[in-house]
Order: sequence, then C-alpha cells, then structure tokens
Amino acid sequence: MFQNFDDVSDSSTSASRVADLRERLKAFDIDGMVIPRADRHQNEYIPESEARLEWLSAFTGSAGTAVVLPHKAAVLSDGRYTIQLREQIDIAVFDPVSSVETSLGDYLSEHGKGLTIGIDPWLVTISGVKRLKDALEARGGKLVMLADNPIDLAWTDRPTASAPAVRLQPIEFAGRQAADKIAEIARAVEAAGCDLTVLTDPASVSWLFNIRGNDVAHTPLVLSFATVSKTGEAVLFVDPRKLGDEVKAALEAVARIAPYEDFTQGLRALAAGAKTGLDKDLAVAAIEEIVREAGGTVMAMDDPVRLPRARKNEAEIAGSRAAHKRDGAAMVACLAWLDRQAPGSVSEIEVAEALEQSRIRFGEADGEALQDISFDTIAGAGPHGAIVHYRVNRASNRTLCDGELFLLDSGGQYRDGTTDITRTIAIGEPVADMRAMFTRVLKGMIGISLARFPKGTRGVDLDVLARIALWKAGVDYAHGTGHGVGAFLAVHEGPQTLSRRGMTAFEPGMIVSNEPGYYKEGAYGIRIENLVLVTRESDIEGGETSMMGFETLTLCPIDRRLIDPGLMTAEEITWLDAYHAQVRGALTPMLDVDEAAWLAEATRPLAS
Repeated sequence: MFQNFDDVSDSSTSASRVADLRERLKAFDIDGMVIPRADRHQNEYIPESEARLEWLSAFTGSAGTAVVLPHKAAVLSDGRYTIQLREQIDIAVFDPVSSVETSLGDYLSEHGKGLTIGIDPWLVTISGVKRLKDALEARGGKLVMLADNPIDLAWTDRPTASAPAVRLQPIEFAGRQAADKIAEIARAVEAAGCDLTVLTDPASVSWLFNIRGNDVAHTPLVLSFATVSKTGEAVLFVDPRKLGDEVKAALEAVARIAPYEDFTQGLRALAAGAKTGLDKDLAVAAIEEIVREAGGTVMAMDDPVRLPRARKNEAEIAGSRAAHKRDGAAMVACLAWLDRQAPGSVSEIEVAEALEQSRIRFGEADGEALQDISFDTIAGAGPHGAIVHYRVNRASNRTLCDGELFLLDSGGQYRDGTTDITRTIAIGEPVADMRAMFTRVLKGMIGISLARFPKGTRGVDLDVLARIALWKAGVDYAHGTGHGVGAFLAVHEGPQTLSRRGMTAFEPGMIVSNEPGYYKEGAYGIRIENLVLVTRESDIEGGETSMMGFETLTLCPIDRRLIDPGLMTAEEITWLDAYHAQVRGALTPMLDVDEAAWLAEATRPLAS
C-alpha cells in the first residue's frame, strides 16, 4: 500500500513540548517563535525530518503555522482544515485560528505587540518575512532570523533524511529534452535583466532536468536546488548518493553536478557580484541573505520554470489522457464493487484499499504501473465527508451506512500523468436535501466545463461560475474551485488556479481541477471533481472573438441517484448525457463483463 492508516497525531505531548520550547527561546533572547509547516523548498509534502509543526502541535494538515508566545499559542490553518484542526490539537495549549479570517500578520499585530519573535529563515519565504516584519514593527515588535532552529535542538529523535534513487523521465513522456528547456530558461533570465536565477522548487528542478524521485510522499520530486545563468550554464545541487551511472551521465551532459550540502557555499560563489533572480514567494529568506552576503544583487523574478511547466506539451497532454483513461477504469471497477456491498458492511479504509488495488490492476494491464497515489485518499463517510481534507486512520475509520453520502477523493501517479478525481456516492437511498445540494454542486461543475473565455481570463474570473447555483441557495464552500496539476509531478501545481486568488491567466495546455463542493458539518460532504485541460482558442459560430475552453480529462460516471433533474437546465442535462456516453465508450473495452454492465447502468441518459 502507498498509504498507511496509522493514527500518527498525538497531542498528549504538546503541553510539555511548548513549555520546553518557551524555556529554550529565552536562551535565544526572543519572546516567541513562528513555526510553519514547511521545508526549505516550501513543498506541500515534506519529509518526516521536516515535520516540525506536527511534532510540536500534532496537526497533520498540509497547510498551517504555529505561533508560540510567552503566554499564548495558536495554530493557524485554512478552510480545508477547520474541523481537523480542532480535532487534532490540544486546545488547552493552542488556539485554533482560521487563516482565512485572521492572517499570520494580523495575529502577530494583535498578540505580538512589543515582542521579539524568531523564525528559521530556511523555512519562511522572502515575501513571508517581509509581511511578518511589517506586522511586528507596526506594533513595536521585532523579527529575528535564527541561526539555529530551537525545535531541532529539542527534537532528539528527529528522523534522518533518506536518499532514494533519481530516475530519468523518458522523452516519450517529457516531450522535450532537458537541454532545450535549460536554453529557454536562460533566455528568460537574460530577458529579466538577471545574470542567473535560483530554482528552489523541486517540481521546477525535476521538470527542467527530466528527472523524478521519491524524496517525499506521493509526489515524485527530487529534493534539490538549481541555478541557471543567462548564458545557459546550469548547476544542479543534489545528493550524489541518489545518482546512478546512467542518470549522472545524462545530467552531466547538461549541467554541473554539486552536492546538495554544498548549496550555500556554491551559491555564494555563483552570486558574487551577480544580479540573482529570486522568486520572493518561493525562495526562503536564507537564500536572499546568502546572495547579499556574497556581494550579489537580489532581483525579484518569478520562477521562470513555472509557466513552461504548467503549459503541457503534446507528449504531456497525450500522457495525461492515457493516465486518466486507465485511472477512470480503476475508479469504475472500484465503484462497481462498492455498489455490490450492502450498506453497513464496508469501511472507509476498505474502500481506499480496494481503490488502490484497482489502480494497480489497471496500471499493470495497460503497461504503465501505478507509481504512487497522488495524495492520501480522502474517504469520508457521513459526517466525515464534511471534513474537506479528511484523512481516515484506524481510530477514525467509519462504516458506510444506509442513507449516507460517501465522499471519495483520490488520485494516482503514473509515469505519463497525474490524476485527481472526486466522486460523491449515495449509500442506500438519499434524502431530498442531499439530492438538491448535490445537483447544485453538479451545476457548478458543469458551468466550468461549458465555459468559453477569451485570452487573458484568470481563475478569479471564472470561479463564480462554480458557485452561483450554491449562492442562490444561500450556501458556499471554503476552498478554491480548482488547482493546477502537474505531469507526473505535484498534484497541486501553480501558478494557475481556479479560485478567488487565481490571478494567472489561463493558457492552452494548462491542466486544472474543477471541484466545487458543499459541506454540512456533522452530516455529510459533497464534492465532484474532474480535471480539465485548457484548449486552444477557436472561433464560435457568429462570434467575433476566438475563445478558449476546457476539455474534460477525467473519465468516471457521476452518481445519477443523487441528481434532481428538475433543478437542471436542458444544456446541463445534454452535457451530462454526452459526458456519460464518452465515459462509457472509452472505458467499456477495459472492463470485465460485470463492471461493463454496471457502467452501462451508471451512464444511462438522465431522462431514461
């Protein structure tokens, strides 16, 4: 199994660890400390050795920050983790705070007046440091960069970092040679008026050099830094233990290889007297300080790899389509199996296990083995479905009961693509309220699927299409409608998003999720998610402006039992019936007789 279900969260030690941390802070001559869930690369998934927030607070969500002050402590996280945060932390030690309602800067402005607060500059971005500094100084406080992390000094059984082998991403899936990509980035560096840039995001480094790894859970990243100069010289800082002879030879053909532990020294030499481009939202503050100490000039520069990485080339698009086809077959096989189980006879964990085995089966049958799941499967029955990023464990494991909804959000990592899909399933007979809310969510998902939009359109411009049916009913959801997705890379990839914060214009080749939802705390959750590909501009008959649109990549039926046709328009019903026909035609040849029969029933036209 790529996922284990052990309950790793234990808040019983939080009180003693916070008390010990407060004593240690005195030796640093500071009043408090900010502890983000972060590593030096700002990864979504971090190595166990970097899980400082979890060690201190027991909170395991993928986004969060702790603040420890002399007489107060808090953990801040966003709307995805509102319920999980309260359940995991010791509220006698930490206040749970919504980062949507109260930013970290706002919290420090309110509670950090006149205090000296420390941070580890390897864990906070350049822009993040500025926000914290401004918030504290406005209230007479002070921000201090710590040479040592007090958490690391107290964490005596901290895991050691592993060194899994680096693999080459075949050109049939990568679509472009690493040398061509490096040359493109070199041109971008020169165009930005810089001498070199530092790539701190391992997804950018892995894409640029056509390499993949196993350094963090569920995302095939190689933890590494890289620099690219305006003249095309590239340096890759990576643990040499990870490089076999073939991989090393391929990398040495396009770059100089240096040990990961030599990054500080190597960057200091490269940045001396040079204009160095840093993405201030991605690069940590320690890197800025290295450049300045070397006599270099820090230039604000967006990571030049992010947009080329987001614009999938033809090979990456073809790979994604193939990955979604086999992944859809795996989903159908699992859902057909689940439909045969009597309510009350199967648990959340059993479904997650069955789905992973189904992905393994179809990966082997298609000749592209499942490499990993793309994130811990969200398998939420009944009230657990209302926890947006619920992670089932053996303690929380719940049976799927009659009359409930079951939310299943999962994905696979294949060499040719990354998938992410959510389906909400009726267990037994759904009540009218469930069907009404499900249909409103479906209307939002179809609204995005049908959208046509001109060049320059951003996620913030389209997000309302997914919410309007819910808003008309007086409800909403506290997460973005969609995130970018990589090509056998991160399942959450920027810069494109479909959300109120989505300020990057969509471009052909970008892949984004389409996942509106509704969550009734204590009762049920609903989310329907497909991945969609931004298409090239084309003319509309009778129109005057060429428009882009979305091609749906995900292939899996949507539960007809939860749809109220009376709430849908004719256009929405036409879209759904056409989508189901496409799913049926694509997947039936891959299924056994019983699975194909289930799919035929699940994809019947809505009116039949």
